[in-house]
Formats: sequence, structure tokens, C-alpha cells
Amino acid sequence: MTTVKSGLIQTKACSSKQENIDKAVSFIEKGVSAGVQVFAMQEVFFSPYFPAEQDNKWFDWAEPVEGRTIKTMRDVAKKHGIVLVVPVFEEAQRGIYYNTTAVIDINGELKGIYRKNHIPHLHGFWEKFYFKPGNLGYPVFDTAYCKIGVYTCYDRHFPEGARLLGLGGAEVVFNPSATVNNLSRYLWELEQPAHAVANMYYVGAINRVGVEQFGPGKYYGSSYFVNPRGEFLAKGSEEQEELVVADLDLDLITEVRKQWQFYRDRRPETYDELAHLLP
Repeated sequence: MTTVKSGLIQTKACSSKQENIDKAVSFIEKGVSAGVQVFAMQEVFFSPYFPAEQDNKWFDWAEPVEGRTIKTMRDVAKKHGIVLVVPVFEEAQRGIYYNTTAVIDINGELKGIYRKNHIPHLHGFWEKFYFKPGNLGYPVFDTAYCKIGVYTCYDRHFPEGARLLGLGGAEVVFNPSATVNNLSRYLWELEQPAHAVANMYYVGAINRVGVEQFGPGKYYGSSYFVNPRGEFLAKGSEEQEELVVADLDLDLITEVRKQWQFYRDRRPETYDELAHLLP
């Protein structure tokens, strides 16, 4: 049996980038002592959820992928021999910004990045003010412990990318989020287990907790892992900063795919209209 011990870090962000980074590292170190091999953090983990407002001051928080935050996390990954999934506010070039997640392997190698494809723009979630839509598709990162896909927050409302990650070989898909008590609350535990079932992989969903200075409301935590059958393996509280840990049996993916031949029975030749129909 191939089992990967994975952890989701849910925290309340403050207005200090360094404090947010230090807090994440402290959770990583606690997890390492418990044998956790893969860690994932919440959306733009090193800052408050700044798209709750539209203000040019937040552009100063952006960093290139080669910046100090990713460098720090690469050093942490190498030191402990772990895989890290690290969401940041990326400055790709002057005036060009993305909501980006880096995946770092056990030797500190940057395996690559995912740029959030679906960008919301509604009250309290003014992301189009800051981010361009992703331009890298739906990559899958082959790390030492498992094949990882990333699907960030609002992405989860769109099944097409979730399918592409499965077809690309993802074994675990992480969804870093910043989600508050609003209309999407009941969807939190509905959509992503459905993606896990439809695509027969694990999903790790990460959310913030508490009320932030610039936030659109109260973040309800409840980070969780579900398996390829859509069964919950571990779930965080609604209030506490914590590391949510689960053992992911990768052999279960093969077992489930033998039972449910969803990829065999797909009919992509009948789906052409998906790419051409307009709302």
C-alpha cells in the first residue's frame, strides 16, 4: 500500500507578511514531527484576503516566483524532505499579476506553478482588479510522494478543469481557498467531493478561519480531505487555526477506477459544443 500523509494548514491571516509566513512554517514543523509528507496552504497564504477591497496598496505585496517567500519555502521543503503547495500573489512582470500556487518537491526544487484560471469579480471578491486569468492551463506536478493538481478557490465551481486535472494524472488535487459564510457555504462540502468522485482522485480543500481586517466576512475553516469515493477522511473546525491531517492511500485510486470506469466510458467526441457554446 502506498500511503501519503498529507496536511492542510488553515489559519487566520494578519497584516504582516512575515508573521503569516512564520505561522505557516511553525505548522509545517509540527506536522513534520508527526510524519506529514505533503503540506498545502490557503489561498494567498502570506496576506489577508486583500481582494475584499480595491486598493492599489496591495500590489506592493506581490512577489515574483523567484521572490523571498518561495525561496523560503524551498529551503523549508529541502530541510525537511517534504512537498509544499504554496499559494502566493505573483508579480509576473511589471503590472502583470496572477493568483498563483507553487508546488515544491522534497529537494527544494520548484516543480512548477499553477495560475488561477477562473477569476471572480463581485462584492467582497474583487479579484479581477488584481489578477489576470491564468495562462498555464491545468498542469499536474509529479512530486516524490504523489502527483498533484491545484484548483484555486472559485475554480471549484467549474467541473471542466477538475476533469482535466484527473485526465492529466493528478492523484491529489488541492483547492486553496478564502471562503466566507455566504451563498457558497453549502457548496463547500458538495462540489469538491463530487469532483473527487467524478475523477476518482483525492481532494484537499483548504480554507481560512476567523474575521480579517479587510475580509468580506467570517471565514469558516472546515478544511478537509475526501477520498476518490467522496468520503470524508479528516475535517478541520470552523474556528481554530490548525493542521488537518489524513493518510491518503494512493492504491485506492486504482481500486476505485477499476470499479467505476468513468474515464473509459467518457464520450469526448460528443462534447465539442462545450468549447463553442456561449452563455
